[in-house]
Amino acid sequence: MLDTRPLLLTSDFPEIKRGKLTTLQVNLGYKCNLSCTHCHVAAGPTRTELMDKATVDLLLSYIDFHRIETLDLTGGAPEMNPHFRYLVTQARERGVTVIDRCNLTILLEPGYEDMAGFLASQGVEIVASLPCYLEENVDKQRGKGVYNDSIEALIRLNKLGYGVPGSGLMLNLVYNPGGASLPPPQGDLEQAYKKELASRFGITFNGLFTIANMPISRFGSVLLSKGQFDAYMQLLKSSYAEANLSTVMCLSLISIDWQGYVYDCDFNQMLDIPMSESNFTLTAESGVIATDNKKLHLSEIVQRDLTGRPIVVADHCYGCTAGQGSSCGGALG
Repeated sequence: MLDTRPLLLTSDFPEIKRGKLTTLQVNLGYKCNLSCTHCHVAAGPTRTELMDKATVDLLLSYIDFHRIETLDLTGGAPEMNPHFRYLVTQARERGVTVIDRCNLTILLEPGYEDMAGFLASQGVEIVASLPCYLEENVDKQRGKGVYNDSIEALIRLNKLGYGVPGSGLMLNLVYNPGGASLPPPQGDLEQAYKKELASRFGITFNGLFTIANMPISRFGSVLLSKGQFDAYMQLLKSSYAEANLSTVMCLSLISIDWQGYVYDCDFNQMLDIPMSESNFTLTAESGVIATDNKKLHLSEIVQRDLTGRPIVVADHCYGCTAGQGSSCGGALG
């Protein structure tokens, strides 16, 4: 797989610093039942990396000390981690909001048939990937048959109350562009999704998150192989909106990988750009190289206050600030 990392390290992206930490985003491992072309973690069925129980317990200690409000679980398919239910249950007992970034099809896999019921019983918020409401586009990005399985899973979730007004069970969908373009306006696309899914299948959901594809990992490799990398980076940079800097997700979030190492965001994690111990950020002016940063383990920062610390940036950060902006919670502006 072609690597875009060396092309991203020198950047003129503005320096930013972390505010109050409210969210812990945790990658529970790269094992997944799908291998999507837009996946920025290159997850798949053959991946074996999974967070162990000791690291899960360390996460809970961090949550306790810092009074974390939201635990955002991702992967791979986070449900495939053998400690997923334990972590969810423990976090919910602490009153923490838990988000499960679900690919939907996992809910139909053998051994996971009761997963939807478990999520509902715990009041877990589901953020589900459905990159389009059309079958052809979804199967092109995620594999043949994925669209029909996703629809079946959404119907099952609706029957449990997910996405149904007044149920309290949140179901949000995620849209990713099919190629090297920015997402369309989130509000307009959400209305189109709701109309199509309701009229064709009777499916309801709460909201739609539009997320720009990052020029890293599997999608970055595709860009390079097609000779589209430079054009896509130019699109991101020319669409930069300064107003989005005040609401980018890394201001209130840190990302933890399956081994317990700490990053400023999920995308930095996939590029192996660790949180910096120093006061330097990765810019053309500072000349700091990402690999110069010592990897910090969660065990080293359990009692540290990260407020005001510089966030390590590189050229892919333009993906979060382009146009309407993009975060794990959808458009910023």
